[in-house]
Amino acid sequence: MISARTALFIDGGYLDNILRAFGKAKIDYEKLAMCMSEDRQLLRAYYYHCLPYQTSHPTEEESKQFSNAQKFFRKLNRLNSFTVREGKLAFRGIDDEGRTIFEQKRVDVSLATDIVLHSTKRLITHASLLTGDSDFLPALEIAKSEGVHLTLFYSDKEDTLPHDELLDIVDERKVIDYNFIDSLRR
Repeated sequence: MISARTALFIDGGYLDNILRAFGKAKIDYEKLAMCMSEDRQLLRAYYYHCLPYQTSHPTEEESKQFSNAQKFFRKLNRLNSFTVREGKLAFRGIDDEGRTIFEQKRVDVSLATDIVLHSTKRLITHASLLTGDSDFLPALEIAKSEGVHLTLFYSDKEDTLPHDELLDIVDERKVIDYNFIDSLRR
């Protein structure tokens, strides 16, 4: 019999939105990994995000934000069984209200590729996801067809609701609420 083994797939941008919705909560990422893996053996926790955008001549504030994000990613990478997958933040222009528009590149593809790879190589029996994005549906369909049990961790707060199709495809759903966040606080 194969022992239960899980990998975690954390969409850092989505988690940032959740933490903002809970008053910019500061959490312990090792505790998050323990909660998401439940009682299963943790193969690895993957965290997907982009460094902040920097202009060619960055302001002091841009440089500080970039440096802080690099330090945070380095700390996460040094946690047991954690891997940070960095995408790129692309400038896409200015909206009608004068705000800059940025788009994450490579993050969704990296997450989807990792889910498919882990599932088809039978490295995991379970996958726990923290995301709200429906772009992962094809990858999740492959994982399910390979027998991987999918658990979605998500917030049901207004600005962080996951896509309906994402809620439909997973095997189990876990709502991130105040109690969950409080149990992870640093």
